[in-house]
Amino acid sequence: MPTVDVNGASISYTDTGAPPGKPGAPAVVFGHGLLFSGWMFHPQIEALRPDYRCVTVDWRGQGDTPATSSGYDMDTLTADAVALIGRLGLGPVHYVGLSMGGFVGQRLAARHGALLRSLTLLDTSADGEDPAKAGEYRLLANVYRFTGVRPLLGKVKAAMFGPAFLASAASGPVIDAWVRGLRRCERAGIRKAVLGVVDRAPVHDELARVSVPTLVVVGADDVATPRADAERIAAAVDGARLEVVADSGHSSTLEQPAAVTTLIRDFLTSVDGG
Repeated sequence: MPTVDVNGASISYTDTGAPPGKPGAPAVVFGHGLLFSGWMFHPQIEALRPDYRCVTVDWRGQGDTPATSSGYDMDTLTADAVALIGRLGLGPVHYVGLSMGGFVGQRLAARHGALLRSLTLLDTSADGEDPAKAGEYRLLANVYRFTGVRPLLGKVKAAMFGPAFLASAASGPVIDAWVRGLRRCERAGIRKAVLGVVDRAPVHDELARVSVPTLVVVGADDVATPRADAERIAAAVDGARLEVVADSGHSSTLEQPAAVTTLIRDFLTSVDGG
């Protein structure tokens, strides 16, 4: 994967380039959720790349971006995204972020709105981590550091995916691919990424500054960032549209790829005047 050196980190990304015959096509930048990589958007990229330049970013310590000694807080990741957009000459972009990627997206829109055409937030929250969950997540992060994912897989899968997806035989290859990708990452980096999410500051009070068209999507069965979190975001952003995806948990781009792709495509088309 190509990389850019920004803010003391070597950030890996993918870039489809401009679609054939459309050199001026807008860019869509995808920011993944915790324990994933840009890979989690591959169904959406395949559908959108004929009309958009599609770029994914791997956050520090995840996917193909190496672990760093520090810089896992959401403000630093936001600075990494700003630098990547600038270095690649992408802006203004359509930004699509899921969970952790949504934490970054909200900061981008509130603080760097000129870089965005639109904002799509999937299965995310504007609040800090639920204190009832924070202690458990810290414990899991520390255990993962020494044991890897195998002993924790059942608990982690239940947070990452909804029951309908987990019960389907067709989900097996997707889950296997996710586990393989996770195992390639340095354990210390994953631990720091988890703690960066757990210790994040809330940004709900900044959402009144978001002025770009905004789509908020949540899986009906998301237990990590439930529907109430999405409703709070949509209520705080002027003109935001809220959509709930049936039979989907936290990883909606993989659990219900066709439904999520349709929502994103229709939204981008409306923003671009199609």
